[in-house]
Amino acid sequence: MPPWGAALALLLAALALLCLLVLRLRRPGRRAVGARTLPGARGEDHGEEVDGGGPAGQFSDGREPLPGGCSLICKPSALAQCLLRALRRSAALEPGPRPWLSGPHLQTLCHFVLPVGPGSELAREYLQLADDGLVALDWVVGPGARGRRATNAGGLPAVLLVIPNAWGRLTRNVLGLCLLALERGYYPVIFHRRGHHGCPLVSPRLQPFGDPSDLKEAITYIRFRHPAAPLFAVSEGSGSALLLSYLGECGSSSYMTGAACISPVLRCREWFEAGLPWPYERGFLLHQKIALSRYATALEDTVDTGKLFRSRSLREFEETLFCHTKSFPISWDTYWDHNDPLRDVDEAAVPVLCICSADDPVCGPPNHFLPTELFHSNPYFFLLLSRHGGHCGFLRQEPLPAWSHEVTLEYFRALTDFFRTEERMKGLSRRRASFLAGRRRWGTLPKREVSPSSSLEEIFSWKRSYTR
Repeated sequence: MPPWGAALALLLAALALLCLLVLRLRRPGRRAVGARTLPGARGEDHGEEVDGGGPAGQFSDGREPLPGGCSLICKPSALAQCLLRALRRSAALEPGPRPWLSGPHLQTLCHFVLPVGPGSELAREYLQLADDGLVALDWVVGPGARGRRATNAGGLPAVLLVIPNAWGRLTRNVLGLCLLALERGYYPVIFHRRGHHGCPLVSPRLQPFGDPSDLKEAITYIRFRHPAAPLFAVSEGSGSALLLSYLGECGSSSYMTGAACISPVLRCREWFEAGLPWPYERGFLLHQKIALSRYATALEDTVDTGKLFRSRSLREFEETLFCHTKSFPISWDTYWDHNDPLRDVDEAAVPVLCICSADDPVCGPPNHFLPTELFHSNPYFFLLLSRHGGHCGFLRQEPLPAWSHEVTLEYFRALTDFFRTEERMKGLSRRRASFLAGRRRWGTLPKREVSPSSSLEEIFSWKRSYTR
């Protein structure tokens, strides 16, 4: 199979979508079937807002308007207020001239189809896992290593773990985020699953959609290399299932300070069963088939490769690869019992920002793919919903990076400041309690109980919970 086959498959899907767009432009008087007008919005071609209505106008509770027609949906808390102040000051959300490729399909295709630009320097490490499998870690080492700014008060650069989409394609936006993070003082590292992006498949086992076991070992190694550095994580698209599964399984032992998901797929089973628009479905499916075709002989003993490569949908491909195995077949229901990214979401103890677009052509409309009750009830989860952006696009005028990248790094900065303030307040409270206890021992103060955490409880309604 030629190495350029995957790019050709996505290019064919892109051409099919462009044909659809041309047909729609030739019929301006009619709306596409299933097209939705967001409540409180009009004049979408110019990004205008009416009566403060944002993209999440259908959500009446826990929604805060932001510049650029965006909304923050979350449970009220001290951390939510801190994040809201940071986003309202963000220049990345300010409305500006919209690029010519502002349509959702064009934003999505530019993200997936255009080749990765030059300029990034990667240092690859292969990590051997407990079952002798291999995953790859690509450390972004240049350009931009000079003049780095520290990302925390101690001057120690933070590590930024980046998880690409589940199809194994390294996109231009992922590298753009890494380069911007390197410029801002982070150590970016990209995690590649078994058999993805040139990582050899040395054992006939691939990583299921939401199984974080390989990611756990990779994070253990990263912490071994940088034991004192803060750890942040960003996932892209379908790769968010892996990050959310890890956060849920590990709880307060995840060793992460914060996480962000760009265009995450949250209701994964429904997403597979409903299917994608056919150009995206065919493009992603063909990309996976081409990537696995080089390992067809090695996989013959575990799966029916003939049926696998004849799959006509992403669900059929996933079910054949992980459910209908020759050694240990399981049902579709059992598979999602173990791989649903939200199965342990109540155990997550790390703030997570999800950046989504209301015109996402891959995930679908917000009222179908977004579990809004999660953001209303869980103080660790925040939803930044924009009106435009496509799937993992969020593009701006060149040469500016995608605004989702800027917002993600500003969010991490706000988290760092919030936790630093929290620790400072705890230290002052402990010193004050120790001082008062010493005075009481000398009898200079009347005997009365002083709770060192009472002031914190009044100031902070949001607290870290340690569940495991």
